[in-house]
Amino acid sequence: MADTGPAQTTDAGTGTSPMDRLRGLLKQKDFLLPIGIVLIMAVLLIPMPTWLLDFSLSISITFSVIILMTVIFVQSPLELTSFPTILLIATMLRLALNVASTRLILSQGHTGTEAAGRVIEAFGTFIVAGNYVIGIIVFGILVIINFVVITKGAGRIAEVAARFTLDAMPGKQMAIDADMSSGLITEDEARTRRADLNLESSFYGAMDGASKFVRGDAVAGLMITFINVIGGIIIGVAQRGMPISEAAQNYTLLTVGDGLVSQIPALVVSTGAGLLVTKAGVPGATDKAVFGQLSGYPGALIVAAGLLTLMAVIPNLPAWPFLLMAAGCGGGAYYIRRRTAAEELASQLAAQAEEEGPEAPTEEPISSALQIDLVRLELGYGLLPLLNAGQEHRLTDQIKALRRQLAGDMGFVMPAVRIQDNLQLPANTYVLRIKEIEAGRGDLRPNMLMVMDPRGEQITLPGEATVEPTFGLPAVWIQESQREEATFRGYTVVDPSTIITTHLTEIIKDNMSELLSYAECQKLLDELPQSQQKLVEDIVPNQVGLGSLQRVLQNLLSERVSIRDLPTILEGMAEATGYTRNLTQITEHVRGRLARQLSDANTNDEGIIPLVTLTPEWEQSFMESIVGDGEERQLAMAPSQLQDFITKVRAVFERQAMAGETPVLLVGPTIRPFVRSVIERFRPVTVVMSQNEIHPKARIKTVEQV
Repeated sequence: MADTGPAQTTDAGTGTSPMDRLRGLLKQKDFLLPIGIVLIMAVLLIPMPTWLLDFSLSISITFSVIILMTVIFVQSPLELTSFPTILLIATMLRLALNVASTRLILSQGHTGTEAAGRVIEAFGTFIVAGNYVIGIIVFGILVIINFVVITKGAGRIAEVAARFTLDAMPGKQMAIDADMSSGLITEDEARTRRADLNLESSFYGAMDGASKFVRGDAVAGLMITFINVIGGIIIGVAQRGMPISEAAQNYTLLTVGDGLVSQIPALVVSTGAGLLVTKAGVPGATDKAVFGQLSGYPGALIVAAGLLTLMAVIPNLPAWPFLLMAAGCGGGAYYIRRRTAAEELASQLAAQAEEEGPEAPTEEPISSALQIDLVRLELGYGLLPLLNAGQEHRLTDQIKALRRQLAGDMGFVMPAVRIQDNLQLPANTYVLRIKEIEAGRGDLRPNMLMVMDPRGEQITLPGEATVEPTFGLPAVWIQESQREEATFRGYTVVDPSTIITTHLTEIIKDNMSELLSYAECQKLLDELPQSQQKLVEDIVPNQVGLGSLQRVLQNLLSERVSIRDLPTILEGMAEATGYTRNLTQITEHVRGRLARQLSDANTNDEGIIPLVTLTPEWEQSFMESIVGDGEERQLAMAPSQLQDFITKVRAVFERQAMAGETPVLLVGPTIRPFVRSVIERFRPVTVVMSQNEIHPKARIKTVEQV
């Protein structure tokens, strides 16, 4: 029978050999690190042959160089958060090899300088020229550099960075929450930034502790070297019978070589740790960041070249090294300046090309003339300084704040305001336009302040008499220097930007129903939270069309009722469509669903809703004057009777205004839309409510009756 090779022992049941199981185990990457740690621990206990020690020392040197190069090329310290663990493994490897080399030095040192392997022999003979005194000095210098300079500095930086990072965490968390609340970042981005923040604090805290590994390694290397020298001489003289000079030569060279072969990788790893902690806040790889910032100042290279040239002409100093370095610095400065000039020229040409644009611009399409500005503010040339960034109350900032306030108060997203200058206007005049139709105008003094008396009395300050453009109140223009005196007298002092913003606010509130377009209505539905989208799907358009929803929202906005609670409005419309398709009746039903909101909006500072009610006679008169059915219902009251009603309502509300009250006119649910249509003709700001719109828990007080 032919020989088929060495037999392999297999397990009965599985058919696999122990070598196959070992190879399978090594293929599992999860086991590589535990196996490596176990091998490092084994080195502490099991003697090693010299060839294996040489191979292990080369692994230690290679590992330290890889660590240093990785640190140089990482873009951010957080890309190497495992560095404290790597530092611990590298330290344990060097200490284990120290123990293994110490065992060989003390046991075989009498045989010569090859007792602990060729690597240690090379470091002990070639690097220090076979002179153990030089070796001891070099070893001591390396320990001092590693322990006192690099490790101590890196440890201090890691300690301070950890402390500052922990102190800054609450502020950074608040900044992330603020950015997410304002919509600058999404929830996923905020979660990622919080995770990076926690990772950063954990990393610097771990680096603060890991720096102690390197310090301990340096101390341990120094102590091991001292013990090896003393112990080796004692063993060589007392046990091996060697002359003391020969014992000192052999054991000291071996010990110094062992110390150098351990301290040089330790110095490399310490340098990597220092580079990593000092790189915090510097974007990009270390080489690009350092050279990019050093090469940004060619003037520094020119000054250095001049200084080196002066040093070259000093007597007794070799000229060629300094002249060579001066030429290098000068050449580098020349190259950097040329590159900078080329980059600036390229950027200027690009900017010029962008400004000039295409040589033959395309003609603006005629359809652009059909576009309408929903809200437009036109300023005379004398009011243009109100738009300057240096103004304390800049007009554009106030308009931005107004849009946010209206969205929060009314649930209505105000369209963007187009601001443009109009040379046809007087210098200090402004015009507000809604859908390009003039809705209001005023005359301002851009460098003065407007003063009004909230008590309605005559203003005694010297100035230019005028009329407040929003409400038509008497006012006076005064100088900025009179502000404190006007405030002391209890007057209301307003700057020109605030006057325009207030006027714009009232114009927008008066025209919100017109500005709520079909597209804006759809946008309101799309921006509802995800939890409310099921409600929208069930109601629109199955029960309520988008056009009907737009009309109801317009009806509410025309009476300055907030539509922010859009889910409740949708629910109310869905209920009302069960018995009517009349949009007026649907609106009245929705107002009843908003009773809590309406009652709260009209509650005074004392927590009471002041009411003016109608007498039963007027209630009956309105009921009898309603003619028609369904969509055709309308008010048909005699003009003389209607004029009498208007006169009495005006008198009642003027008396209440003189008494400091702003009451609500309370009427029956059936006649409320018709009474409101009469009231808005002469007192549009007067609120008309029905009994269904008074919340059961609201406190009411009847102040007068019409």
